[in-house]
Amino acid sequence: MSAILYKLKTGCQWRELPTKECFGDRRISWQGVYHHFRRWATDGSLRKAWTALLKSQRRLLNLSCVQLDGSQTICKNGGECIGYQARKAAKSCNSLFLADRKGLLLACSQPVSGAHHDLFEIERVFKELCGLLQEAGIETEGLFLNADAGFDSEGFRGLCSEMSIEANIAFNPRNGRADGEYVYFDEELFKCRVVIEHANAWLDSFKALLIRFETKAQHWQALHWLAFCVMFIRKINKKLKH
Repeated sequence: MSAILYKLKTGCQWRELPTKECFGDRRISWQGVYHHFRRWATDGSLRKAWTALLKSQRRLLNLSCVQLDGSQTICKNGGECIGYQARKAAKSCNSLFLADRKGLLLACSQPVSGAHHDLFEIERVFKELCGLLQEAGIETEGLFLNADAGFDSEGFRGLCSEMSIEANIAFNPRNGRADGEYVYFDEELFKCRVVIEHANAWLDSFKALLIRFETKAQHWQALHWLAFCVMFIRKINKKLKH
């Protein structure tokens, strides 16, 4: 696990892991480290580690509102769920993230091709995010959800209503609004959304997440579960010190 965390933090290639420094005289190769990572990513162990940590420490969360945002990542090695993104002039993938009011990241979706926007397969992706929260014992019914104008669609608003989630989504002027039509929007509450921008910036400190080299989508997501664990444990340690 120490070697995997080294990979996560530094972004080095698997074959460049300092196995001698990590394991001393024990003969464990980088292939052995990758074998364990691949197994734990595939069988869901790393996801379970995150949901168990989240469940046991959910009293530290501030769920007065949650923030939704998408993040594009440039991909260098090709692989699953990757496509050309004109805005970045590169191949990329896109994942959606949920964070609490303090900016603690809660969930991330499996990536989709960077050629697609944030609303691509939104019903499946959003239910995937909410499903993880429910696994961690967090009720989604009654949540206030902040999202930027990229998520302003009748379909997504209807989905939130169906799931009893209050959608506080910025208006997209390209969509237009019928005269006299009322759509809920709280500007003060929406200001909380900035915390997820900060959280995504904190993720950049894990160099393995800054640029995607993993070809398997499941492996890419598993690295995020590990990063979430590290960030949350830091929060717990700060809480204990105070």
